[in-house]
Amino acid sequence: MSTDSPIIEAHHLNLFYGKFQALIDIDLAVEQRHITALIGPSGCGKSTLVRVFNRMNDLIEGVRVNGEVLVQGNNIFSPETDLIALRRKVGMVFQRPNPFPLSVRDNLTFGLEIHREYLNKNHSDIIEQSLKDVLLWNDLKDRLGQSALRLSLEQQQRLCIARVLAMKPQIILMDEPCSALDPIATLRIEELMQELKKNYTIVIVTHNMQQAARASDYTAFLYIGKLIEFGETKRIFSAPKEKQTEDYITGRFG
Repeated sequence: MSTDSPIIEAHHLNLFYGKFQALIDIDLAVEQRHITALIGPSGCGKSTLVRVFNRMNDLIEGVRVNGEVLVQGNNIFSPETDLIALRRKVGMVFQRPNPFPLSVRDNLTFGLEIHREYLNKNHSDIIEQSLKDVLLWNDLKDRLGQSALRLSLEQQQRLCIARVLAMKPQIILMDEPCSALDPIATLRIEELMQELKKNYTIVIVTHNMQQAARASDYTAFLYIGKLIEFGETKRIFSAPKEKQTEDYITGRFG
């Protein structure tokens, strides 16, 4: 267990879509510079929970939240919260690669320009470092003007991660980032995550329990909106405390 204070804390978190309660009294602490996996059957609240952490659920009509979520000790539901600053600090990588229909270079500078960051500065250092961080620099340094849509799916997903890294986040949320990739590309993204956790905190939603077991340090098992069990991944998969967790990871349901 890390000796640092958690970078994300949820206390008595409840979320409703209209009258439907999607998250029920969630308490969770996410450790800095570790990978935390959220697992559970479809519809259990995994994606809803990860999207709470940068308030992406605000974009859905009829969403109501109560409870508390702290990012670096600050309640993200406070009226004083700057959503733009929050979403820079807590970046998001989605299920399918979603590069903009622009050049590789423009994909990486788009966010900087939207946020008016580093105006009047040369972005070349940021572009180079972001691509190096996702191990794409050697492949793309001579193709920065090429459309990102011409890249392979794996390269597109790495570029989407690099696009997040260009904004200098501290937390990276990944909502099933490998579901569109083949097994070899999936393993490469998992290896990349191991490198990235040296500098970033990662929270990943995955339907793939083998991926959770391989890639994460901590695992949270959700079922019908409730956090059933949370702990170090090795213990969750080898000696779960709750029967529901054991039944799920052994394939008895889900």
